[in-house]
Amino acid sequence: MSGQPDETVDLVAKYTYGTWRFQKGWKKPPHIVDAEGVYFTDVSGKKFLDFSSQLMCSNLGHKNKAVIDAIVEQARKMPYISPAYAIDIRAKVSEALVKVLPQGLEKIFYSTSGTEANEAALKIVRMYMKPKGAYKVISRYHSYHGSTAAAIACTGDPRRWFSEPTNKIPGVIFAPDCYCYRCPFKQEYPDCGITCAEYVDYMIKNEANVATMIVEPVVGTNGVIVPVKEYLPRLRQITEENGVFLITDEVMSGWGRTGTWFAVDNWGVKPDILTTAKGSTGAYTPLGITATTRKIADYFEENYFAHGHTYEAHPLALSPVVAAINEYKRLNLMENAKKMGAYLGKRLNELKERHPSVGDVRGIGLFWALEIVKNRKTKKPFNTRAEKAAGAPLMVDKVAAEMGKMGVFQSTWISHFVIAPPLIINKEQIDFGVDALDEALKVADAEVEK
Repeated sequence: MSGQPDETVDLVAKYTYGTWRFQKGWKKPPHIVDAEGVYFTDVSGKKFLDFSSQLMCSNLGHKNKAVIDAIVEQARKMPYISPAYAIDIRAKVSEALVKVLPQGLEKIFYSTSGTEANEAALKIVRMYMKPKGAYKVISRYHSYHGSTAAAIACTGDPRRWFSEPTNKIPGVIFAPDCYCYRCPFKQEYPDCGITCAEYVDYMIKNEANVATMIVEPVVGTNGVIVPVKEYLPRLRQITEENGVFLITDEVMSGWGRTGTWFAVDNWGVKPDILTTAKGSTGAYTPLGITATTRKIADYFEENYFAHGHTYEAHPLALSPVVAAINEYKRLNLMENAKKMGAYLGKRLNELKERHPSVGDVRGIGLFWALEIVKNRKTKKPFNTRAEKAAGAPLMVDKVAAEMGKMGVFQSTWISHFVIAPPLIINKEQIDFGVDALDEALKVADAEVEK
């Protein structure tokens, strides 16, 4: 961007909040004027490779014509009607969703974000479990489930800290993560016996009154933590044996991101409730989806379903879903995520061999994290959660800024990069992004402890 005054930037900074940040850092947000395919363009004409699909949501890339046409068609036909009515788009979307969701998820509540999808899931479980006196929720420390009261209370990362105790709902407890690089039990797979899963069984039996566990099958913002093969099936077994519902938060990991429709499909796990959002519309409209089993749905035949809002099943929010599903199929994006994901993983692991600041590389499909460390031997991070919460400068942001100079947008979180490009990406574009990261990592290498 040039040094000339930019009225758009000034007005946005003056009148709107920059989210999850100190507002003093929201004075000059980048002015973006266009986006197409895997790129977006700023006001100066500079083009950026979108190496994180914005907020890990633009799975189909930008300006997909079929999706845009579906939105326009619905806008002309019926932009809004109360959720009390049956309309064609709601019927068609629901039928299409049930066909791609894990088997057994047959009843859907629609909202306008992943946060709201999780809020609805938690509320549904507590309504169902209320007669039994069960209300507790088990989450994990490396998690993000949203920004409203219940969703943020179930979030394990530092964003929860700022809302406590005001928005802290009772009964949320946190379990250890399946985070092999930084195992909370200081064990090593496979000799660990999946202690991180077995500990959940211990928690449920000793807490009592546990209603549900909520997990991201592949952890998103907090590190793209891919569980070992036994973890999720064992967690499903534990929850079933103890009469506890399993909610899988697929807001980020769903919609082809891991090479399957939903991440749980990689392990054959069928949850009681699945929540999703982002990729369901390719981020072209805001939509949240809470899908439940028929068993849960049947409970509300004779019990009051005490939830809803004005924009539930909003026609425009629903309008791109069928087109998006068709585009995932037409473009063969599940296969492309697997193929390009394998190539991306190979390139990232090459960086680990060259850069002493790279501690760990992990991922599945087109969903990867590269974690940097100040000391590879001790795994000492450059920055901590407390430093992130305090607004301290982060090494990952310094590296990402260097990538930005080279025309690559890269999402960061505390000590790792979330590398999750649109599923339409090709090898040449991956090479461009990884080459920029390769060069930018020299900034971190220079600060590595000798």
